[in-house]
Amino acid sequence: MKITNIRFRELTGTTTYPEDYWQERQAMPLDIYPEFKALSGPQLYRMWKFIGEGDEQWVKSIFLEIETDEGITGIAGPINWTIPCVYIEGPLKAFLIGKDPLAIERIWDQMYRASAHGRKGGYNMHAISYVDAALWDIKGKALGQPVHRLLGGPVQDRIPAYVSALGYSLEPEKAYEKVKEFRADGYTATKWFIRNGPTDGPKGERETVELVKALREAAGPDMKIMLDCWSTWDVPYTLRMARLLEEFDPYWIEEPVITERRDSYARLRRESPVRIAGGEHEFTRWGARRMMEAGTCDFYQMDTLWAGGISETMKIYTLASVYDVPLIPHGASTHINGHVSFAQNATMAPMMEYLQSVKAMTHHFLQHQYVPIDGYFYPLDVPGLGMDIDESKIESERELSWL
Repeated sequence: MKITNIRFRELTGTTTYPEDYWQERQAMPLDIYPEFKALSGPQLYRMWKFIGEGDEQWVKSIFLEIETDEGITGIAGPINWTIPCVYIEGPLKAFLIGKDPLAIERIWDQMYRASAHGRKGGYNMHAISYVDAALWDIKGKALGQPVHRLLGGPVQDRIPAYVSALGYSLEPEKAYEKVKEFRADGYTATKWFIRNGPTDGPKGERETVELVKALREAAGPDMKIMLDCWSTWDVPYTLRMARLLEEFDPYWIEEPVITERRDSYARLRRESPVRIAGGEHEFTRWGARRMMEAGTCDFYQMDTLWAGGISETMKIYTLASVYDVPLIPHGASTHINGHVSFAQNATMAPMMEYLQSVKAMTHHFLQHQYVPIDGYFYPLDVPGLGMDIDESKIESERELSWL
């Protein structure tokens, strides 16, 4: 089998969503500047191309397809940014056309070695990750097996989902009702995205406390509550907020500081009364090792479509087992996370993230809608990754090229 072509399909369609989209957004490091703090979710997340009013939403997504001479096509996506596509079509294409798609490790190593200006991470590593995922999709389809079986799974029968509330209102009353809804749907854990940070003063602190209080009241004593700060806090603020929030028993505080500040992470892990999670913006086994050697986190969250793909995430899992820490991949791709997670035991992969509102859009064009059942994920039972396109949902499309 040989790779004959790569292409990028930009698909457009419409879907329905039962409530306002992007009621609120997460905090971002740029929010220390007032002009960025004022931006809404729709203004910031235009790269996801969710546009509409009321129930109807216009969706646009880009998928990578790698074609072979045996009629098997590997699919990865949707790709949120066009920059990785440019890397794939440009410098990475030479390592694909005419090559054996089942020689995944060889192709990964060649792409990595050729990426002199992108080995440590960033969009170039995103590009390598998408290619790697599409190659695993080809391998699974060629062998007639779900990818998790090729990785040694399934090790678990089911994995608890934690439902991430990105996009939902942070008004305490509305958040309370949403958590009650999550509980009724069988979820045992939920993550919320904090909007306030050090520049918001005492008022922001009070708003965060009131939000987390409402979350705990709705969740009851047993449901896990996680808080995502998305690299917008600092060490003194995180320690202060951790002590203010301790009585509500948050399960972790995620990405309180920028990933590169490993000393700050290590200090927080030592001194915070709340567990620390992070790593979604770290890349490759080498970046993961630096974080783990420094003892930065209680939970690691490298993203399968950012950190190097399925091949690299499996290596990062091996590292995590050496350091005896769990890895719960960030939820850019639920399908791909499912395959790598079901190849791990329950101590290494104790949960999976489900970005509920986001996936309602990013999964729109997929035949297999991989969603939790009564709060749990189960292994996908289709050849490959299960990311084949539902052609009936495409209202228009075009093939993209940047060369």
